[in-house]
Amino acid sequence: MSIFDQLSGAAPRAAEGPAVSGGPKCSRKACGQNASWQLLWNNPRIHTPDRRKVWLACPEHREWLQDYLVTRGLWKQTLPLEGSPASS
Repeated sequence: MSIFDQLSGAAPRAAEGPAVSGGPKCSRKACGQNASWQLLWNNPRIHTPDRRKVWLACPEHREWLQDYLVTRGLWKQTLPLEGSPASS
């Protein structure tokens, strides 16, 4: 993750990697798998308390991304992505 990705609040997406057709993709760098989870977060230093940013995660990277946000005090909630197998 570059400093520019952190400043924008967006998780980087790989420019290359396995193409998975259809649906939202995991926010973990170089993943590209279909997302099943949404991780809601905000940075209290720059966002209002009610603001929620969203990273998407595949089942394999949900825990990694959540731990990343929790460690930095940014994580708020993890929810199944509507229409994904995790939401069933």
